[in-house]
Amino acid sequence: MNKVRVVFAGTPSFAVGCLQALLAHEQVDVVGVVSQPDRKSGRGMKLTPSAVKQAGLAANIDVITPEKLRENDEALAWLKAKHCDVLVVVAFGMILPMPWLEAPRIAPINVHASLLPRWRGAAPIERALLAGDAETGVCIMQMEEGLDTGGIYFEKRLPITAQSTGASLWYDLEKVGAEALMTSLFDIVSGELEPEPQAEQGVTYAKKITNDERLIDWRLQATYIERLVRCYAPKPGVRTRFQGKMLKVIAGEVLSSTTSDEAGFVVSNTQGLDIACGDGFVFRVTQIQPEGKKVMAVADFLRGSHIKKGDVFK
Repeated sequence: MNKVRVVFAGTPSFAVGCLQALLAHEQVDVVGVVSQPDRKSGRGMKLTPSAVKQAGLAANIDVITPEKLRENDEALAWLKAKHCDVLVVVAFGMILPMPWLEAPRIAPINVHASLLPRWRGAAPIERALLAGDAETGVCIMQMEEGLDTGGIYFEKRLPITAQSTGASLWYDLEKVGAEALMTSLFDIVSGELEPEPQAEQGVTYAKKITNDERLIDWRLQATYIERLVRCYAPKPGVRTRFQGKMLKVIAGEVLSSTTSDEAGFVVSNTQGLDIACGDGFVFRVTQIQPEGKKVMAVADFLRGSHIKKGDVFK
């Protein structure tokens, strides 16, 4: 059996698991990697290559990082010269134009971190957690011009528990994605697996997360605020404002008790930092990160703060 020639397109660390699984298989030849250009990051805002680019270079694979794909003859010529059987796309972050989708001999396939047609789009992991979904998963999908609208070759499910965080789901789905890809790849190549059209019902879109969404609105339901905290813990964290300063809320829980206090009011500061929410329930902050400081237990934070019952978080 000839090796399956693969060009891999991806950007963040989530995609690295799939790339490494392909590189490790003796019947796969990763002939090229496409990733997004280096971006400024970190405190020094230095240009930093993507996680996929770093992994590709470490494996001595030919890597390109085009600013755009549409009307980019040089990048398209590079792809065609690879004569790939399959173009594997994982969290690449760019829309692939039709000439790219037509280039592989067999198929362009996408590893998408949701149970399609639910959560098509940019942030499926976060949206599933924020919505309170009971499960998520990975779909191996045939790519077409629409946004995550192609037929499904294979799916693998994963429960979302009360302990799931954005970080834990990211990690688990990276592993599930690599397993699903390697389970289905050779059957796709042989033609044993055919894509099944997505259901027309249940379509939702996972729009990109904005910075404003990571600012707690205490008028919301306590259960949503708890999911919001879990979604972004420990990094980048969700924020709340108190007396002109930002605090990051790292962990907390919803109490069974209710209050008549208005949303944002401090109900108690004895066993934790208990804050009233819009539905009358109370959210207890248990871990917090003040500006310029490390994450700490709320008990330690309260000993050095002037927060008292009746104060208001904005």
